[in-house]
Amino acid sequence: MSGSYLTNPIVFLVQTLFGLYITVVVIRFLLQWARADFYNPISQFVVKVTSPVLRPLRQLIPGYGGMDLASLCLAWLLKAVELALLAMLLGLDRSPLAALGWAVPGLIELVINIFLFGVLIRVILSWVNPDPYNPAVALLERLTDPVMRPAQRLVPPIGGIDLSPMLVMIGLVLLQMLLIPPLKALTGSPF
Repeated sequence: MSGSYLTNPIVFLVQTLFGLYITVVVIRFLLQWARADFYNPISQFVVKVTSPVLRPLRQLIPGYGGMDLASLCLAWLLKAVELALLAMLLGLDRSPLAALGWAVPGLIELVINIFLFGVLIRVILSWVNPDPYNPAVALLERLTDPVMRPAQRLVPPIGGIDLSPMLVMIGLVLLQMLLIPPLKALTGSPF
């Protein structure tokens, strides 16, 4: 009885703490991929939070083609550790090394969710017409531009209303629905 009583709070803490840090690491990778302004205060926060762990890892894993592969590997390893801990806490009889495979669909799902929520926040911000020089707005636009630009070319504004965010969000949800379940089945992920 006491084991299950404490299991849920511990699982919550593991998912929350790992989830927050993994999200920041993935955002760092995406900001570099999107060529975001690293002098932006929010970018500086992301860099300062992730640099202590990434600096030694970069000695082993160099970048390639302008992409920070060390941050991608760090996110993958952290997600694998999180899932291995969760499997252990929940009493799943699986090899801890299997978590390396389980982490792949988890990270892909996280990237899709970052873009999905980024586009949604961008839409909501467009209704209140924020200061375009706000660092958060500028960074959000830069982060979501790679998925928004193709949709904006495909669906131009109709009567002054931009429907491209809806197209992007539908596409991201469909991608998530069609890609994640087969990947989880392929890796045998219990999560």
